[in-house]
Amino acid sequence: MGASGATGKLLVSELLNLGFDVFAIVRASNSLKNQFGSHSNYHEVPANISEMSDSELTPLLDECDVVFSCLGHNLTFRGMFGAPRWLVTDTVRKLSGVIESLCPDRKIKVILMNTTGNSNRDIPETPPLSQRIVISILRALLPPHSDNEQAADFLRTKVGQNHQFIEWAAVRPDSLTDETSVTNYAIHPSPTRNVIFDAGTTSRINVANFMANLATDFELWDEWKGKMPVIYNDA
Repeated sequence: MGASGATGKLLVSELLNLGFDVFAIVRASNSLKNQFGSHSNYHEVPANISEMSDSELTPLLDECDVVFSCLGHNLTFRGMFGAPRWLVTDTVRKLSGVIESLCPDRKIKVILMNTTGNSNRDIPETPPLSQRIVISILRALLPPHSDNEQAADFLRTKVGQNHQFIEWAAVRPDSLTDETSVTNYAIHPSPTRNVIFDAGTTSRINVANFMANLATDFELWDEWKGKMPVIYNDA
């Protein structure tokens, strides 16, 4: 999900280059066939994820070992305050319900792109006071921030660490930048900077690379499953 976004397209490219069969759910108006249609392992599902029924998702998820979400709200007034208000949370909840109904014979990985502005309450983290004040304001005024928090909280508290059919990770980049190639990056259990007043940078292509690696590198997955890794570009 979110395949047509700035990070999502880079993730699709990474996965195709690794030889994955990719099923991308995108609105017809955001088709990626011009970009990826020449790949025999690219399969596009023209749909709005928030409007898809469980029965429509079931055959797709039955074929999948990994589900990626790079969903986000458009940074417009309508995108931030209009429907669907809980796009990311509702999608994660819907996906989890369908996976549970399938009772798959293997655990399906759910890899969610999240944000450093969302603390991992499993640890717990203790952000600086100045950051906590601003985040509280954002939580109250900007629905997309609350949506990101609740999506990760659903994975932490409802799916949890020992789900029969689902494993998960929530990847937290800091301030996103656009780069043309993968560079060195560092992964941390928690933010190492004040995400409001001393934010680091994370290139979208590095986020895509890390998310793809989580799906393919078993040791890396064992290290970060059930966690909310923070990714920064190396200085």
